[in-house]
Amino acid sequence: MSAIPTYATNVPGPSGFGREDHPALEHLRRPPTYPRIIMTSSISSRRDTDLTHDVDVLRDVAERVRWIATAIVDAANRGRPNESGVKVGGHQASSASMVEIMVALWFSELTNLDRVSVKPHASPVLHAINYLLGDLDRRYLTTLRAKGGLQSYPSRRKDPDTVDFSTGSVGIGATAALWAAMSHRYVSSHFATTPAAGRFVSLLGDAELDEGAIWEAVADPSVAQLGELLWIVDLNRQSLDRVVPDVQIHRLMGMFEAAGWQVVTLKWGRAIAELFGRPGGGELRKRLEDMPNEEYQRLLRADFSEVADRIAGATGSEDLRGLLASLPAPELADALRDLGGHDIGLLLDTFREIDETRPTVIFAYTVKGRGLPTEGHPNNHSALLTGDQMVELARATGAHMDDPWATFPPGSDAAALCEMRGAAMSRPPIVPQPTGPVPLRLSRSHKAPIATQASLGRFLADFKRAAPEIAARVVTCSPDVASSTNLGGWINKTGVWSAADRLDWFADDTERVLKWSELTSGQHIELGIAEVNLVCLLGELGATWSRWGERLIPIATLYDPFISRALEPWSYGIYSGGQSIIVGTPSGVTLAPEGGAHQSITTPSIGLEQPECIAWEPAFAQDLEWCMLTAMSRVGVEGGTSSYFRLSTRPIDQSLAAVPEDELLLERRRQQAVAGGYRITDHDPAIEQVTLVGVGAIMPEVIAAAGALTAQGVTAGVVCLTSPDLVFRSFNQRGAVGSARGDDIVTALFPPASAAPLVTVMDGHPHTLSFLAGARGDRIRCLGVSDFGQSSDLGDAYRLHGIDTGSIVNAALTLIGR
Repeated sequence: MSAIPTYATNVPGPSGFGREDHPALEHLRRPPTYPRIIMTSSISSRRDTDLTHDVDVLRDVAERVRWIATAIVDAANRGRPNESGVKVGGHQASSASMVEIMVALWFSELTNLDRVSVKPHASPVLHAINYLLGDLDRRYLTTLRAKGGLQSYPSRRKDPDTVDFSTGSVGIGATAALWAAMSHRYVSSHFATTPAAGRFVSLLGDAELDEGAIWEAVADPSVAQLGELLWIVDLNRQSLDRVVPDVQIHRLMGMFEAAGWQVVTLKWGRAIAELFGRPGGGELRKRLEDMPNEEYQRLLRADFSEVADRIAGATGSEDLRGLLASLPAPELADALRDLGGHDIGLLLDTFREIDETRPTVIFAYTVKGRGLPTEGHPNNHSALLTGDQMVELARATGAHMDDPWATFPPGSDAAALCEMRGAAMSRPPIVPQPTGPVPLRLSRSHKAPIATQASLGRFLADFKRAAPEIAARVVTCSPDVASSTNLGGWINKTGVWSAADRLDWFADDTERVLKWSELTSGQHIELGIAEVNLVCLLGELGATWSRWGERLIPIATLYDPFISRALEPWSYGIYSGGQSIIVGTPSGVTLAPEGGAHQSITTPSIGLEQPECIAWEPAFAQDLEWCMLTAMSRVGVEGGTSSYFRLSTRPIDQSLAAVPEDELLLERRRQQAVAGGYRITDHDPAIEQVTLVGVGAIMPEVIAAAGALTAQGVTAGVVCLTSPDLVFRSFNQRGAVGSARGDDIVTALFPPASAAPLVTVMDGHPHTLSFLAGARGDRIRCLGVSDFGQSSDLGDAYRLHGIDTGSIVNAALTLIGR
């Protein structure tokens, strides 16, 4: 492999500030002043066991990791042609602060059962470690942020090496390990074949603690039981743009402690701790701990000769000045950088002292850019080292620019450690457990008026009876809205899941309708009113098939107006490989008395646009059954997909669906319903003067409008869409290279030879169905909801937004010129 070129970077933005003789590099050139700590396992005295606790060897590994991680970013920016001029970027400083923490974990602490979420901007460190462990081919080291190469941030599905959690979404990736721990507990309590798991570790930056998703997760009462959970906060006191003025570490500690977590703070390493014990040391410690973060960061950037005077200031005592004067300037500069997050021996001791009965958070103080010329600079977040600085860093770390990816010499202790840990961290392949099939349909006949939301509750009860084996894989979730989204019957049959059985104090209450029995065998998980928590858990429940070979079919219910609030974390879960079903109910202005605050105008479009997800909005109970079974069959399987259902509380006369009784026609209707829609009118489309297209709860008005038009001598066709999403895909794929022919639902619904004006109607934004104009080139009028409403009855709401029967008839007559 060719060496990384050393030409000056032409990448826009801050780059390479700092001296080549910066104290960070001076520290790397000198022998370490830390005490040598070798901890031998009581189980074995073999060399490989000792190496995992030999701090000197681990430091050697850490410096090579620091170099490779930095070189990965450098190669992406200076080693590849950049014809577009768009900045490639990367995070050398954010990576450098994590090196010792991650080396202590991967090269000593972790087992192949542990799963780790790595902060987004430390992805080069993860790849460097995986490379040294033999888990990443050398050819990928120059491909950061290139097509087919290393992703910008850790990606479980797109990176070529082992990545446990995708963490590109700040805050959400950090909590993923928490929800994975809960998901493993769930599958373990239900299926004896579930493989064992170890710790679930999250490595996060201190700036991520500003994210609300963090605190919603930490505060959930169920989390306090997760003793396998470990968070390590890279407390480098910098965010993207600045030195954080006041981290308020005590406030953060108090918030974790109040939630039942064990809190550990590693502020100082052992070398500087020894100085604190000397005369003047107490004053030195107080001075360092009392100074603002900005002043501490400025000390890191100061010339060696200035450091003592800056610390002593005008009020320093003789003892303090004497202590400072007794230390050579380079040694004092080293001591300032001796923070707990960089002391490998201290980290190893801390890991062994964790209370495994409750979750633990370690606040590990670090220096952003540790060991780089840019360390501690307030603008080092996206800074890139220059060619000269890379040459100097290579010399300081024992690397070489002519072979930047060199591993350790064979026979060396570091090489032996890498080989041994690579073998220890390798994982056996995941073997999926066999599960029963999801049936195509159930036996219930849908006759009485019912809402799709109520149909969902009845469907789950029917499903458990009809297919008990696969129904055992269903787990429902909700944010304290289970009963109001019709999950009560399911919960009464299956129980509420808890990590340990809990006494039901209301078991003898004969007037209770909803039985809230909390058992390890329960199949419903209830969280607090936090939609982000709900969908984060949903994503991890939907990934158990690929993590441990145990398939789950997670189904979550929440009010449809809050879908947009939960969209980002749910999208993150899908991106990470979590397959699930989310039910937004009730939806639209159909729940008219709730008023404008409970509308969901844009959600149909959100569902249609979400990758790796099918959006459904069935109008009738039979459609819901068929579509839900299809959605369930695609969850928890290789190549599967998630689904979003938009349901309603409006009871609808089921006879309006005109479900065929003939078995062949019934199967044809089912196939069309799960493909995206069907025609309710049975006349020849060629005689239609106008075609009315409806979705979901609005179908009674659409059908009534068709009847009113017929009474005026206008032949109107009625198309009922179960999934505008699938119909759009059919429309978009028509005529594309390699697309299927003969099963094109958009052609079946809108035959090209039977052109007619279209009126589309839905309880959502009208643009959702506007693409249908392109199916045949028809004139179109799209009716829907595009403004905030108010509390009213159903009829008034529909008239207010122009989706009532009269508005549909008027739109149709206008289109045909009457």
